[in-house]
Amino acid sequence: MLIDTHCHLDFPDFDAERDELIARARAAGVGQMITISTLVHRFERIKAIAETYEQVFCSVGTHPNHAHEEPDIQTDELVALSEHPKCVAIGEAGLDYFYDYATPEQQATGLRRHIAAARITGLPLVIHSRAADDDMAAILKDETERGGAFPFLLHCFSSGAELARVGVELGGYVSFSGILTFPKSQDIRDIAASVPRDRLLVETDAPYLAPKTWRGKRNEPSYVVNTAEVLAQTIGVSVEAVSELTTENAFRCFSKMTRVA
Repeated sequence: MLIDTHCHLDFPDFDAERDELIARARAAGVGQMITISTLVHRFERIKAIAETYEQVFCSVGTHPNHAHEEPDIQTDELVALSEHPKCVAIGEAGLDYFYDYATPEQQATGLRRHIAAARITGLPLVIHSRAADDDMAAILKDETERGGAFPFLLHCFSSGAELARVGVELGGYVSFSGILTFPKSQDIRDIAASVPRDRLLVETDAPYLAPKTWRGKRNEPSYVVNTAEVLAQTIGVSVEAVSELTTENAFRCFSKMTRVA
């Protein structure tokens, strides 16, 4: 079994065929998936999807590109919403300097509130980091030094080797998406090969970033199989071994997520 640890099933891209999409994922061997929050005010919709499908779990949080839209979301609200039985993570939150929808200060404030929620709940923080390696590493180090360790993963990893090293050193996981499969992503494959095997995760980030077999098409959870195949080649093990290790890593990282038969 594989687990798609990061997709966005609440996005309108999937409204017309959510049942069929989840059926295709199961047929492909993707037994469970986590639909990730980008706006707290959409949590009712997100949790409803998780409640509808046994194999779907969810998170709660504000994407950094929406930090300016939800500046008043506080840690205690995140903690309260995360008590839902199908909510297994905080986030996604982080820093994204590729776009300038929200200021770096707004993003950092939101990130630190999400870190506090992860620390209180023990749920992993799903971290989005794009074009912000130095500031992200600095915040992770500062928060760990000041408040203690907290569970987290660096999702859809497309950053530099140093951020991956810092993340692993601080106890985090590193999750790879379809970017891993792109012909020009040898640097990402090199980083994946350097990550300890007990910290590796796979995801789609669907509907975005379809892996090479489906490049240019809308992504969906069943396509995580292609990413797992490339990860297996990258670290020199079988696809079955990658499936087993990333699934066990997912249950360890998302410790609140139950196993669905």
